Amino acid sequence: MTVFAEYSPYQVAANSAVRPRIVMRDMTIDYPIYSSQGRSLKKLVFSTATGGQIGRDASDRVIVRGLDGVTLTIEAGERVGLIGHNGAGKTTLLRALCGVYAPSRGTVDITGRATSLIDLSLGIQDEATGYENIRLRGLMMGLTREQTDELTPSIEEFTELGPYLAVPVRTYSSGMRLRLAFAVSTAISPEILLMDEWLSVGDAAFRKKAERRLRQVVDNSGILVIASHSLELIERLCTRAVWLDQGCVRADGKVKDVTEVRKR
Repeated sequence: MTVFAEYSPYQVAANSAVRPRIVMRDMTIDYPIYSSQGRSLKKLVFSTATGGQIGRDASDRVIVRGLDGVTLTIEAGERVGLIGHNGAGKTTLLRALCGVYAPSRGTVDITGRATSLIDLSLGIQDEATGYENIRLRGLMMGLTREQTDELTPSIEEFTELGPYLAVPVRTYSSGMRLRLAFAVSTAISPEILLMDEWLSVGDAAFRKKAERRLRQVVDNSGILVIASHSLELIERLCTRAVWLDQGCVRADGKVKDVTEVRKR
């Protein structure tokens, strides 16, 4: 196994007064694996072949390296598609950009407010009402109480949940929860939009409305970073593609150039 060292913590610089920008410098993310002594070598080798690299850190803990020395700069106006097989590091990179994971080495500097559509249910409180969850979600997105209150009528109309917004979310169906979360998350045009695959929300009628809203949010975002297995979607939406493989950047450039390299 390779021995991996431990490095500096996560760094973020946010300033909504300037153009959005993302700068990753040698960004590396490790996942420690505890109680790993009972895992067979066969399983570790299989994990290495299908996901990140297996190794040990300076404390002799077994770790999986989700991202390995990723250096990328994404400027305002760019639409970047992340491609690669399952376990290549696409979702890990997105979660690092929205602050869920802290780099174990290197830095990621983000200028502008990042909005994540990776996990719509994140932050939804079951015992709180729909209206209370709108306020909570707004705070998570960096909005003030006044800004959230101004947006609430349009969110209420979009959800089509009516009186259900006044009752606890634990009484909602899964589809109703998604409607609420989607409506709040897409109520503003973000400076940086992070997506893990294209979203499909609700029944057929609501899905059409959600699709229109999502396209509008994507078009109005300053930067889009989306991970997808659909090359057709990446070619249609993006101006640039990044191919990730075992946590490393294998190719970065125009979409067609990168997809051609990957096919070789």
